[in-house]
Amino acid sequence: MAPANLGLTPHWVMLLGAVLLLLLPGASAQEPPRVGCSEYTNRSCEECLRNVSCLWCNENKACLDYPVRKILPPASLCKLSSARWGVCWVNFEALIITMSVLGGSVLLGITVCCCYCCRRKKSRKPDKSDERAMREQEERRVRQEERRAEMKSRHDEIRKKYGLFKEQNPYEKF
Repeated sequence: MAPANLGLTPHWVMLLGAVLLLLLPGASAQEPPRVGCSEYTNRSCEECLRNVSCLWCNENKACLDYPVRKILPPASLCKLSSARWGVCWVNFEALIITMSVLGGSVLLGITVCCCYCCRRKKSRKPDKSDERAMREQEERRVRQEERRAEMKSRHDEIRKKYGLFKEQNPYEKF
């Protein structure tokens, strides 16, 4: 039975491996292997995984050299559900699913935040109460200007009546 293709590109699998390395600082700080991985076969998973270049296969209790030329171990070597690397309690299948869900959640969160921000930016139009206040302010300003013009014309008539109207050119009379 062939392993299920989860639709992960090699780029994503490498990213998942890098995240696993970051999560396992003790495993990445190990010295280079002195002994071959096959010597840990039929021992414990913990002993095998002390060496970071080893892969533990739970199915047949075998400690194998990790296939570094391939990102995921092939099914002929060990099934993803029984392959362990770095820690014994996480298999590759669960790691891929977990990282996919976390990555999807992060992308979904970023998308929701972007949509929310764009929606808020569009809704910054003045609401009905702001529009009404601006309209009333404009009406008051227009009425004030009308009153001011009316008062000025009344004052000009009074000035003309009593001869106090200041002409623009005072020498025009002469």
